[in-house]
Amino acid sequence: MAEEVVEEKLTTLDGKEIKVLNKWTVSDVEVRDPSLRKYISLKPVLVPHTEGRHEKRRFYKAKVPVVERLINQMMRPGKNAGKKMLATNIVKRALEIVELRTKKNPIQVLIWAIENAAPREDTTRIIYGGILYHLSVDVAPLRRIDLALRFIGDGARQCSFNNPKTIEECLADEIVAAAYGDTASYAIRKKEEIERIAYAAR
Repeated sequence: MAEEVVEEKLTTLDGKEIKVLNKWTVSDVEVRDPSLRKYISLKPVLVPHTEGRHEKRRFYKAKVPVVERLINQMMRPGKNAGKKMLATNIVKRALEIVELRTKKNPIQVLIWAIENAAPREDTTRIIYGGILYHLSVDVAPLRRIDLALRFIGDGARQCSFNNPKTIEECLADEIVAAAYGDTASYAIRKKEEIERIAYAAR
């Protein structure tokens, strides 16, 4: 009973539901992949900025809201490095575009994109008797989410480079394409390439 009361306090503020970026509800968002359910945080936050409190605690990034993890990916070293507010605005505008295009909750579309872009199998290097060879291994759920978010961010950056399309439009395109399993998505192509190499290394 006490846990239910705490949960109620986390999702409401003065009797009103807390929404992600003060726009989208997460009450109806569902994670279909059972292996990722425990590691995708859908805790609603007005401002997705945890100030790196997860940095020195093992596996604690699983508690960082998934939208903030996408924002952090958009701050990769380069043009947007360290500009959290700029990255937040990019992701917010991209989610607005996703909502206009799909007529669905953009947080749900983002979850579908992560599920579809997360590789299940990868390779590791093994040195045995002075010979190096690759061996296929299963990918941990937390790493699957990390890779999916990285591929989505990389795809958006590559799309917007030397292109009149803005990074917001490119990110929205990447999320929608990945959510529906479209091979035009950089994240989907990257995932299939990794799984193809891993399959050959079994």
